[in-house]
Amino acid sequence: MSLYEQTGVIVRPTSSKDRYGTERDQWGAAAERIPIEQINVQPAGGSSEDNADRHVVVTGWLLISAPGTMPDLRDTDRLEVDGLVLEVTGKVGRWPTPVGMRHIEAQLKEVS
Repeated sequence: MSLYEQTGVIVRPTSSKDRYGTERDQWGAAAERIPIEQINVQPAGGSSEDNADRHVVVTGWLLISAPGTMPDLRDTDRLEVDGLVLEVTGKVGRWPTPVGMRHIEAQLKEVS
């Protein structure tokens, strides 16, 4: 059994200009959907807070791809995995090596 048996979908926004000429990310049906395989996504901390309107829980997650893989995950993407929709937070770490044991790592968050 491998640690990298999870699969998911990278959700990448397309962009379009609004009537004022400002570039806007388009999610939903307009977004590009790219399958991703051989990943491991695990909880990596989180926080919660209460405000006057609602209770907010932010859960951190860590994605690591299998050795030898370099999925095209970007800092502007979202990831759907195991019924969750996670946002990439920060830059995606890319770890190439001369011997080919490359992989990526990314911090993700879920806000509910």
